[in-house]
Amino acid sequence: MHIQNTKAIQNALSLGDYELKGQFMLGSNYTFLVDVHHEGETYQAVYKPSKGEQPLWDFPDNTLARREVAAYQLSEALGFHFVPFTILRDDGPHGPGSLQEYIEYDVEYHYFNFTPQDKEKLRPVVLFDLLANNADRKGSHVFFDDDTQKLFAIDHGICFHEEEKLRTVIWDFAGQAIPKDLLPPLSKTDNWRGLLQPYLNPREITAILARADSLLKTRHFPRPLQGRRAFPYPPV
Repeated sequence: MHIQNTKAIQNALSLGDYELKGQFMLGSNYTFLVDVHHEGETYQAVYKPSKGEQPLWDFPDNTLARREVAAYQLSEALGFHFVPFTILRDDGPHGPGSLQEYIEYDVEYHYFNFTPQDKEKLRPVVLFDLLANNADRKGSHVFFDDDTQKLFAIDHGICFHEEEKLRTVIWDFAGQAIPKDLLPPLSKTDNWRGLLQPYLNPREITAILARADSLLKTRHFPRPLQGRRAFPYPPV
């Protein structure tokens, strides 16, 4: 379930011992459900070891776990708080990797069957994906948790490339103005380089800052680029 005590889950994932409980079989990279034990409590988390990543022709090897953490840092910097707490750990059962808070949700309820009202809540996710240059925003990567119906977004290993890579199923707002309340964080990027430097290379961080500046100028959600694939495969 979603952990209400944010400090407790952050301390547990940062300091606790964790053991493998199962493997998520969908997806090309090794992903495990783990139990994290800390101060007499047990929390569930998702562990993605770097050595379980399948090589990609366009992303540097063994960097996807770091990109997961960078996505959490970006979500926090924007004030969106929809990426579950994610940290890099060097002492995992299969070596270094990302460790992310596990969120309980209805796997049958995703973007492709969201109500119109729930789809209207996705503008921050679209803005985040533009900044993160998300190359794999599938319909199942956005959901609402069981406890509070809070919006969450996951699976950000294939993000932050310096070249244009955006592939997403969420084009609902293409051409529309970005809501004014989402714009202020884009002008407060002074600390982003420091936040992201442990996880991304300098060119990738510079590209994020350039995308933020561009969005501040256009103030509109872009339309899909012509001549390149704009949707992930598979879409769910």
